[in-house]
Amino acid sequence: MRYYLYKNPFFKVYATIQDGHVKMHTSGLASLAVRPLMNDMFEMFDGEKPAKVDGDQLIFSTWMPPIPSKTFDRLVSSQMGNLRRKMVPEQVTISITEDCPNKCLHCALPDTKNKARLTPTVIKDVIDQCLDMGSTFIIFDGGEPLVYDGLEDLIGYVNKDRAIAGMFTSGVGLTRERAQSLKEAGLDMISVSLDNANEKGHDIMRGRNGVFRDAINGIRHSLDAGLLVNIYVVLSPNNIDELDDFYSLACNMGVHEISFFEIVPTGRWLDHEDEVLSSDDHRTFDDFVQRTNEIDGPRVFAIPHILQKMGCFAGKKWLHITPQGDVNPCACIPLSMGNIHDDKISNIWKKICSDPTYNADSCLMRNPEFRRAYILDK
Repeated sequence: MRYYLYKNPFFKVYATIQDGHVKMHTSGLASLAVRPLMNDMFEMFDGEKPAKVDGDQLIFSTWMPPIPSKTFDRLVSSQMGNLRRKMVPEQVTISITEDCPNKCLHCALPDTKNKARLTPTVIKDVIDQCLDMGSTFIIFDGGEPLVYDGLEDLIGYVNKDRAIAGMFTSGVGLTRERAQSLKEAGLDMISVSLDNANEKGHDIMRGRNGVFRDAINGIRHSLDAGLLVNIYVVLSPNNIDELDDFYSLACNMGVHEISFFEIVPTGRWLDHEDEVLSSDDHRTFDDFVQRTNEIDGPRVFAIPHILQKMGCFAGKKWLHITPQGDVNPCACIPLSMGNIHDDKISNIWKKICSDPTYNADSCLMRNPEFRRAYILDK
């Protein structure tokens, strides 16, 4: 079966599934001329395992709209705009509240201690503004978003023809009934964080006993409710040796995807700049990604590899809104470029895009010079 990513009278881009992997194709009069312009898309898809194939829909990743869909068409349109240097905040994370029962050692959210939260009216306005700008993935974040009263109403507010709705969670409070409620509200994907593949290590990293069991139970309940489920792992020197353990856990639970993000010196981890992945750690991870793509099991989304190919997403594809209403280039950069209570998000986005700082080839917060100039000396 062909899953069309893009069609016009002159060329088509489509995917097929061969031996459980995505194979990319082009056809049409202009296909030979156009294909070199779409190398990034081909490199991202071609030869990779999809998260799920569901009849006439291909879900390449829990982080992307299904193919075909109106939302995916919007994503392709923004990608075409990127070729003309017209940047769109495709992915927006909204930290709707600071409230959280955990005390994660690597939390990127500043400790303001005032338990700030955005009101539902403000959040809906943020969603409207971002959708009008072209965003295709609205992610509810925290703190812990599950403690926010009215979360389901916010999820249901996301127009499904324009964006998918996702959520980052530690799993606290994610009962069978709550997972079903989230599914009925229209949640497309849920990303449950795991820092270690064992209970003791994860609970220590999260600063609370029992959070590992919350995460595991939450994953099970989400799968039973029919949600797309992603396990989100922040890689550090503390867990790089657990890659196969993480993958075995993901396989045994039957999740759709497991995503790996490299730890960043930010938030509570800002003073741990020496506790990041080494060159040997990166080689270990590269080997793991290659091995797991060749065997049966969940898709591995290697975020470090995507950033190596496409550069830092801050100010190019990602925006982050804090519970105070500050607009940051991404969730890892604690630098406000404006506030939603004072200005339109589109104006703030233009400000970010016009700043050459946010056109970096690699993560800015991993650059000691950037941290000293923009964060530590402020």
